[in-house]
Amino acid sequence: MTKYQDIQQQLEKNQYCWLITGVAGFIGSNLLEALLKKNQKVIGLDNFSTGYQHNLDEVRDLVGDNIWSNFKFINGDICNLGDCHKAIEGVDFVLHQAALGSVPRSIENPILTNQNNITGYLNMLVASRDARVKRFVYAASSSTYGDSPGLPKVESVIGQPLSPYAVTKYVNELYADVFSRCYGAHSIGLRYFNVFGPRQDPNGAYAAVIPQWIAALIRNQPLYINGDGETSRDFCFIENVVQANLLSALVENDESINQVYNVALNERTSLNQLYEMIRSLLIEKFPHLSKHRPEYVGFREGDVRHSQADISKANNLLGFEPTHPINDGLKYAMAWYIANVVT
Repeated sequence: MTKYQDIQQQLEKNQYCWLITGVAGFIGSNLLEALLKKNQKVIGLDNFSTGYQHNLDEVRDLVGDNIWSNFKFINGDICNLGDCHKAIEGVDFVLHQAALGSVPRSIENPILTNQNNITGYLNMLVASRDARVKRFVYAASSSTYGDSPGLPKVESVIGQPLSPYAVTKYVNELYADVFSRCYGAHSIGLRYFNVFGPRQDPNGAYAAVIPQWIAALIRNQPLYINGDGETSRDFCFIENVVQANLLSALVENDESINQVYNVALNERTSLNQLYEMIRSLLIEKFPHLSKHRPEYVGFREGDVRHSQADISKANNLLGFEPTHPINDGLKYAMAWYIANVVT
């Protein structure tokens, strides 16, 4: 039995109260779905700045009204400390996913990124400390590695940040460490590497590459690749991220707590390879793709050339074992996008 299977059995036997910030977002709504299916009580906090009501509606349809009654939604803002204190009452575990993502957006508006990702994060840390929650699990980021050239990325070796977003996510890690030392808080940070899956928004200027490309191919629209297409990433399906969050919340080994972990596959996929993967999965249903070709544009400011995670630390200390490689994840995601993307 894997550690994750053991954790799932623990959830089936015990009902806890969880707080998910950013619950209406892509990752937050997938965490909500997983916890409700295990009969957990969940409080969700979101202000819909990047999340959507339709994500919550979809989860409700998937779990049914009876299970949905275990969920309480609070329309609030992590930048408001009062909202954080209100949401955290009676909570055992916090899964802090709320943030303002996107490297380009942070370059365009560093003040707004700082308000959400540092002030909002600190508010949640303070509220968690005051409520004496069992564990504070937060979304860190692979952007923290900055210009560090080594591959695969190891948690203990980082470089200079390349964007305001990267600065904010590194500050999150520093605050978590300080709260552990000063207040005895228990936290775990998860450095996500290019997460994808159902309910990831394909629209907007800051959409992630996979949903954006899937939508463009389904709609037979131009698809732009930054640089020469040989830029590579460690793409991680959402189910692997859900696993990492639940393992982090419930791990009992003291050595595993107050740490930061990579969450990915320890694999690299180039943008050119990714394009062909997505196109091959769609071409049977959308024959117009036989003639589709990408357009190459300039490299994007603030981007690193290559990214790949060493996940041995998460495997050793959390029992993290990814269950979905990129091909399997894309197949699962494709069915959702075909059903939900308007052509």
